[in-house]
Amino acid sequence: MPTAKRKVDFYTTEEGELVKKQLFAMAADILYKTDSSYSTDSASYDDHLIPFVDKHMRYLVAHPSVNPTHYLANLRLMTRIR
Repeated sequence: MPTAKRKVDFYTTEEGELVKKQLFAMAADILYKTDSSYSTDSASYDDHLIPFVDKHMRYLVAHPSVNPTHYLANLRLMTRIR
């Protein structure tokens, strides 16, 4: 699965679409803390807040050796509200 991220545009691959869909599902679920984070990229985010989905998609693109399935599983554990 991690080899698909080595393609030029991970966002448009089947794996990228699946990851994005799962991240949006997490963001919509009240059981997870998915607040926006501060970003220094004022060109892309005028309010300096990067949405949860964008933040984690960018991370996966920047780190192609990370297994997306394991990353999402760990992310669910870390953001789950108890």
